[in-house]
Amino acid sequence: MFRLWKWYQNCLTFHPVKTQVISSGFLWGTGDIAAQYITHSATKTHLPTSSDAVEEFKINWKRVGITSMFGFGFVGPVGHMWYEGLDRFIRLKLQLQPKSAKFVGAKLAMDGLIFGPIDLVFFFSYMGFANGKDVAEVKEDLKRDVLPAFILSGTVWPIIQVANFRYVPVRYQLLYVNMFCLLDSAFLSWFEQQNDAPWKQWFTSFNPFKDR
Repeated sequence: MFRLWKWYQNCLTFHPVKTQVISSGFLWGTGDIAAQYITHSATKTHLPTSSDAVEEFKINWKRVGITSMFGFGFVGPVGHMWYEGLDRFIRLKLQLQPKSAKFVGAKLAMDGLIFGPIDLVFFFSYMGFANGKDVAEVKEDLKRDVLPAFILSGTVWPIIQVANFRYVPVRYQLLYVNMFCLLDSAFLSWFEQQNDAPWKQWFTSFNPFKDR
């Protein structure tokens, strides 16, 4: 494990963006497999014990590839630039003391209110287009999915990011996030697979943009 960590540090030092891209793609693909299994298990649980309607779990590798590409193409490179740029902006422009309460609070607010929504919009848009949907269908997906996903993920990520911004060096912050991205990618992939689930309708009933 120590050798693996040293190897990762070396890769991060000499190939920071490439390392973040590869690790993000791998974790998002793994997260999608977990999401597929969770969805399959939930479907099986809600069927009668004697029912043979649910087949044996099989991984949808096409979907895994699509989700992995989101990690490769967006989370890795954009996440790397975001955390580096966010730290420079807070330190140099706002001139806040690193690790202070204001410093962490400013990072938390900007990460949650700027990067969070952008990440969700890109994810659901990309997944829609990658699965053959047209612009109108993707717009409907965004109206249905972004707000509830933002609310649900917003109950967890602030806690994770407080520790990240307070204790983790900047160069390792995306690694820290990527560790939790395994869960986040599983959540978003599972969330996207729920389509028009009734509980989503409860969230979107409060969406002021749903009729626009």
